[in-house]
Amino acid sequence: MSEMVVVPAEERSFWRGDGITTRQSFPFTGNFDLAANAHGLLLVHNDDLIDPAMGVDMHRHRNAEIVTWVVEGEISHRDSSGMRGIVRAGQVQAMSAGSGVTHAETNTAPRRGGTVARVIQMWLPPDAPGGESEYRTADVASALDRGGLVTVASGMPGHVPAVAIRNDAAALHAARLSAGRTVVLPEAPYGHLFVVTGTVGVSNGRAGVHALGDGDALRTRRAGELYVTGVQDAEILYWEMHAAALTAL
Repeated sequence: MSEMVVVPAEERSFWRGDGITTRQSFPFTGNFDLAANAHGLLLVHNDDLIDPAMGVDMHRHRNAEIVTWVVEGEISHRDSSGMRGIVRAGQVQAMSAGSGVTHAETNTAPRRGGTVARVIQMWLPPDAPGGESEYRTADVASALDRGGLVTVASGMPGHVPAVAIRNDAAALHAARLSAGRTVVLPEAPYGHLFVVTGTVGVSNGRAGVHALGDGDALRTRRAGELYVTGVQDAEILYWEMHAAALTAL
């Protein structure tokens, strides 16, 4: 059965920690079975505001594919493998935790007068547990500025993404839409469309048009191709997923 469910921004869970405000599309803060609350393969979808010079101290992950999308500001990354890097707006980062990795993420802006960073972080399960941890980053700003749909992270056969992930049934696409411009999102058993900024109209050509604004999401099941049109200038993220999560991390 085809399904298209709008999840308004205000229905997300909010959590405020030391220097971080997290707006969660799925239950995250606390002891949750992530797979039980997933949509398709998407286990975590956090929209974070990180104060200047603040962030998350060293903490451990395993058996997770973690994709980070920076909307504003820049975030530094360091991990137990010795990898260090900075991710800025217009860049995507993918980390395969493998059998285990410890890492920290910090807003690089100075504490006084610095910019609050906005970061979208998304988790999926890997195809198989274990393996070496790996960190990848790519700049997709120029591709996004051309106005079409950009495959920024994927493990699906036939895709040429900006960064690879270890899940062969999922792909993350992004687009920056000017008012009046339309992109077509690929058909999938599960889809998750998130409006990062701006306003869009969404239709699958069979049902009415859904209007989505900043922070709104559309969760789909077998809805066919989706036609997304910018009402105002907008940035969108869309997960194309061909399987569902079975177990918790």
